[in-house]
Amino acid sequence: MKKVFGKAALLLFIGSSSLQAPAIADMADRIVAVVGNEVIFKSEIDSRELMARMQYPELTKNNGLSRSILDGLIDQKIILAKAKIDSVSIDENSISSAASERFRELGTKFTSKADMESRLGKSSAGILEGIRQELRNQQLVDTLRRKKSAGVTVSYDEVMAFYSANKEQIPQIPEEVSVSQILKYPPVSAEEKAQSLATMERIRTEIKGGADFAAMARQYSQDPGSAQSGGDLGFVAKGQLIPSFENAAYALNEGKISDIVETRYGYHLIQLLSKEPNSIHVRHILIGFDRKSGDFSSVTRQLNAVRADVLGGKETFADMAKKYSEDPASAAQGGTILLSGSSNPLFSPLALRPQLQQILSTLQKSGDISEVQKIDPPQGEPFYAIYRLNERIPAHKLNTEKDYAYLEELALADKNQQIFIKWVEQLRKEVYVRTSDI
Repeated sequence: MKKVFGKAALLLFIGSSSLQAPAIADMADRIVAVVGNEVIFKSEIDSRELMARMQYPELTKNNGLSRSILDGLIDQKIILAKAKIDSVSIDENSISSAASERFRELGTKFTSKADMESRLGKSSAGILEGIRQELRNQQLVDTLRRKKSAGVTVSYDEVMAFYSANKEQIPQIPEEVSVSQILKYPPVSAEEKAQSLATMERIRTEIKGGADFAAMARQYSQDPGSAQSGGDLGFVAKGQLIPSFENAAYALNEGKISDIVETRYGYHLIQLLSKEPNSIHVRHILIGFDRKSGDFSSVTRQLNAVRADVLGGKETFADMAKKYSEDPASAAQGGTILLSGSSNPLFSPLALRPQLQQILSTLQKSGDISEVQKIDPPQGEPFYAIYRLNERIPAHKLNTEKDYAYLEELALADKNQQIFIKWVEQLRKEVYVRTSDI
């Protein structure tokens, strides 16, 4: 099981690590493999190996890492060639949206746009296009995986046979928690709003006079995630944006620019690039509100009152979150925090920032609610919040009865992986592959 799961993880890593690899200009380059009509260079292997060892120190003692990376790249190229032959279709809209989100996340790891471009050895446009291509390749691979696993099931006997063969390698099921929040920002003074509005009006006047929207976004926008990409948010599914922003964007014709739109983040100018029935591709310029001089005491008083009402049984936390929380995503779920891309309310507490982990450690039993906390996020303005522990499941050794659903998932994933590996091995016989020593 370790070998199978390890290779699967490595293939996924290969699909993304090149996006974050630093430029290695002084590496001697040579061809280490030919796959069909494509070649793989040693510099690519070295770059990926360096990033792997940086991200996963335990790989330092793995003397076969470069060979594993090369094998993974060969498999990926073979699979992609098969995908092209079979004319596998992909969703370019979702790729564009995901690429923009990944680009924004990547930008937060560097001190500036120049720092990112210098360390990655590419322009911002080149980095974004590289992300798109990696995600495009991954979607092609994933589509073929789903096709190969369609209809595959595991019986009870297969699940138990998997458990018997792998029970010593199955790790302990880690601790999981479900948490809800009510989040509030301090109010913005009329003077601060007026200053932000005046700045946005000047920007709007320049754009009306012929200034390029993307260039103005790079120069003035205060959204750290999108400014360096010209304000581009990519394709965003309907319902994922703040209502006032989304309503203004959907009302636009393609290429047109909105009037100034106010949200809790500040003032926006929005340009609609393209529109689908259930998604839009937009870019925006944000001039945020300066909340440093806001009335923090009013926020803490309100959250303390809400906490007292919930603990006193007058109100439910879910109802109060829907009514008062200023985080739209969790408020819609009654305050329940869902990790990005997941519908499961349970997650590892390690997925949270250290400050939130510390707060969570003070909540011992279901229903406990934290005191009002000031949160200083890595990006964006500080806010105040209260947190409720909905459920805590301690780390434990897998129980074949209580954790059968989890065990069944492991067994099914292993079966699908074995099917996929055999299929790739067959493809290797159909494609010319030549390798040399690394």
